[in-house]
Amino acid sequence: MRDRLTDGLYGLGWSAVRKLPEPVVSRLGRTIADTAWKRRGPAVLRLEANLARVVPDADPGRLAALSRAGMRSYMRYWMESFRLPVWSAERIRDNVVIEDSHHLTDGLASGRGVVLALPHLANWDLAGAWVTRTLDTPFTTVAERLRPESLYDRFVAYRESLGMEVLPHSGGAAFGALARRLRAGGLVALVADRDLSASGVEVSFFGERARMPAGPALLAQQTGALLLPVTLWYEGEPKMRGRVHPPVAVPEGGTRAERTAVMTQALADVYASGVAAHPEDWHMLQRLWLADLDPRKDDGAGRSAPRAGEVRS
Repeated sequence: MRDRLTDGLYGLGWSAVRKLPEPVVSRLGRTIADTAWKRRGPAVLRLEANLARVVPDADPGRLAALSRAGMRSYMRYWMESFRLPVWSAERIRDNVVIEDSHHLTDGLASGRGVVLALPHLANWDLAGAWVTRTLDTPFTTVAERLRPESLYDRFVAYRESLGMEVLPHSGGAAFGALARRLRAGGLVALVADRDLSASGVEVSFFGERARMPAGPALLAQQTGALLLPVTLWYEGEPKMRGRVHPPVAVPEGGTRAERTAVMTQALADVYASGVAAHPEDWHMLQRLWLADLDPRKDDGAGRSAPRAGEVRS
């Protein structure tokens, strides 16, 4: 029953929200976000606790304001995503500004393949649509299989309508397919600031230990692809901005595990700079730091259907 309800709600979003006038959608998103924020449920409390690490000198009033803005940003992501399939290439081009995109275009022109690695900032799907519709470049990503299967099918169809190739996240099989795309000079994009497995790479993030996926660094090492961190942020409505950061180099020495650790920490440092600059656009409504993780269980606070590219091992 719960699975059918979840699938129905997402289906309603994609079918109904895209038909509403833009001002109505914006007001609806803010209303839903503010209602959730006022209820102070587990997702809001977790977001606030995470933001407290990002802005350690913030008083309770500042944290509350940040978490409210964060919920509005998160709901804006969903409202945009429901409408994104009907956005024109011109609209995307006019409302998305990506700085230093030459790192991406030069990397693709070299033929060596490119891995884009992003945190949960602003709207990753909109950035993906900018790549496919403005640069006319398809790319491959992964998505966790969801329950019910019909909901997973909805997400795959949605991302494919934006020009993405979506692979089910199934461990070694997905990794092998991504590696093949990269060796052919293709583009892979992964949301990679949170690892749910016990095999992620431990990093320092805002001065505390966290775990992030090893996939981006391993793919770059194994295929010779360029590894490019990307950060995103909103700049009013309907603008979104982003930056493609300089490539993360593969260290010359050390074991594969040591090289992976160095590269993943480099990604974490770039993510931290983007999150610190725009904390209200960081949609981290789950536990992240190791100090918060219960090895016996995760209460799933704020857990939602993952964005395409999110690495959940």
